[in-house]
Amino acid sequence: MTWEYPAARRSDVSDILHGVRVEDPYRYLENTQDAETLAFVDAQNALSAPYLAALPVRGRFLASATAALTAPRFGVPFKRGENYFVTANPGDLEQDRVLTAKSLPELLAGGRVLLDPNTLAADGTIALAGMQVSPNGGLLGYALAEAGSDWVSLHVQRVSTGEMLPDVIRWCKWTVPEWLPDSSGFVYWSYRAPIPGAELTAAMGAGVLKMHRLGTAVEIDPVIWSPPEQEWMVAPHVSSDGRWLLLTQAPGTDSRTLISALRIGPDKAGMLRPTGELVCVIDELADAHTIVEAEGDILLLRTEAGAERGRLVKLDLQEPEDLFELIPEHERDVLVSAHRVADGILVVWSHDAAHRLELFDLHGFSHGCIPIDEPVSIAAVTGQPGQAECFVTSTSFTRSLRSHRLVIGGGCAELTHLPAPAGAPVLDAVASRVHAVSSDGTEVPMTVLRRSDLPPGPRPTLLYGYGGFDIPVLPAYSAMFASWVQAGGVLAVANLRGGGEFGAAWHQDGMKEHKQRVFDDAIACAEFLIAEGVTGAHQLAVHGRSNGGLLVGAMIVQRPDLFAAALPTVGVLDMLRFHLFTIGWAWTSDYGDPEVAEEFAYLHAYSPLHQLRTGRHYPATLICTGDHDDRVVPAHSLKFGAQLQFCQSGDSPVLLRIDTRAGHGAGKPAHALAAEYADQLAFAAEHTGLEPHL
Repeated sequence: MTWEYPAARRSDVSDILHGVRVEDPYRYLENTQDAETLAFVDAQNALSAPYLAALPVRGRFLASATAALTAPRFGVPFKRGENYFVTANPGDLEQDRVLTAKSLPELLAGGRVLLDPNTLAADGTIALAGMQVSPNGGLLGYALAEAGSDWVSLHVQRVSTGEMLPDVIRWCKWTVPEWLPDSSGFVYWSYRAPIPGAELTAAMGAGVLKMHRLGTAVEIDPVIWSPPEQEWMVAPHVSSDGRWLLLTQAPGTDSRTLISALRIGPDKAGMLRPTGELVCVIDELADAHTIVEAEGDILLLRTEAGAERGRLVKLDLQEPEDLFELIPEHERDVLVSAHRVADGILVVWSHDAAHRLELFDLHGFSHGCIPIDEPVSIAAVTGQPGQAECFVTSTSFTRSLRSHRLVIGGGCAELTHLPAPAGAPVLDAVASRVHAVSSDGTEVPMTVLRRSDLPPGPRPTLLYGYGGFDIPVLPAYSAMFASWVQAGGVLAVANLRGGGEFGAAWHQDGMKEHKQRVFDDAIACAEFLIAEGVTGAHQLAVHGRSNGGLLVGAMIVQRPDLFAAALPTVGVLDMLRFHLFTIGWAWTSDYGDPEVAEEFAYLHAYSPLHQLRTGRHYPATLICTGDHDDRVVPAHSLKFGAQLQFCQSGDSPVLLRIDTRAGHGAGKPAHALAAEYADQLAFAAEHTGLEPHL
């Protein structure tokens, strides 16, 4: 089939960057509000929508994805004051609701609806982005996001009556209200209001940490902490005993952090607020540090200082120079997180990219592991010091989120599985761990899943990877992946360098000048799957989102011969201009900075947009993005798609699918997400030869 793509004007725009001329013929597509860009988007959707709708297996994938995404679900409960809380969905709603109850049995029975975002937008595009209940349990502070944007507004309502308070704070990102100990107000991270019309594209300036007192004007909120440079951001945490405001500081997305603290005390009116001089706890940007909890002046800290897989230490905030080790670095496993609950410490370890739980006392003595079906990942842990009851939520490749209740005391932990909602999806599949060997000899693990009733042998296969920002790829249920496996396809999930599965060195080996190793790892995984007879090159599709979309773009340009289909989704594809939009500058900690000559050189060498060549046969490609994506702006996908259509010499289609009122992915309505998955899977099936098995 010969494809006629929508006409896209090629301009003569170019830059001289560090002595290199770089052409950028589709730069005008960066202006998402321009009439020419809007016409381009409409024309691309007009081409892709009928083709995708007509694919013979789309209906099956839409049905299976919809069934998984609209199944009843129940999050991880937690208790504040006298009330229990949870996010849940009976299955027929686009967005999850917040439920509350006076007892756990009442909560499990349905509780009382405290917040329902579905009532806020007819199209279901206003979503709960996070929440925190005040220490006394009387107030719900939460963040709402609209149309998939990262921008959130903060709101407060009374738990007892549902009354909405007039306190509303706009132009925030990556924050929820962090309550002060007396519930009189909270601290939050915010930005200056953007220029009208550029809310979704303009580079963001520096944020600040502010304090809001309930009932006062937002305009007078005092600044608690401001960054030394634009790139720095902070995550606040008020200690459980209310004595300290603890600050985790980092430049951009750098996993290395600084730690500082402010005492909390009364102001002139007798209300609590951060006071006094800032205490520098960790003042050298050398390693990753994560606050666990502070009680009195003793801080528990997860640190990679002297331990690339992490260890747990404690220190005195009055004399922070001396660290006392509680839990040493494990010889093999990564200490993912530690949680101060009941009378002990609950630790999440990662072993071969899957989680396990272990209970310790406050002196670092182990009381043993807490058995949960393996392999799983722990999605959340909720609990507080002195509160015997805590909750854990787990998931796996074959099972959706499931919550567990732990009662801890005296070195013992009693585990109870909370009842799963009726109709919660379960995938009947078998998984195996295999290892490819990358170009430099490094072993790269993969999990390969197939339906348990289908024999081994070459089958259409979907390869998924991420490989960046110290983020691990763990066992987790995905409606998209489950639908593919249910239809008879094979799923391969790769643990690539750059991720956080195996400690700091694994991450560092795939960042900045070493980024090509991530792509080499993925290529090795694809070659392994073909060599071992799992699939063939004519049956292999590759998929990734965000940084994983960059991975797919690199696969398309570096080894188009390995793949029959490619699904780059909300991908970072222009590595020379990513830092100029919204929060893109924060990613230079992992990618490098195009403004620096030596870093420009390796970015330019692999940038998918700039490495496309005319006359080459690229795999069938479906590029997906959202018009409200203000994290990875849609210009990445639009420019890459236009250039790939221009360069494609074969008859495999290059299509763009641009969602409206949708962003980077979080908060997308369930039915809209099901439609996206159906289009992607039907496209992959069409070009890998997957004929669904009943």
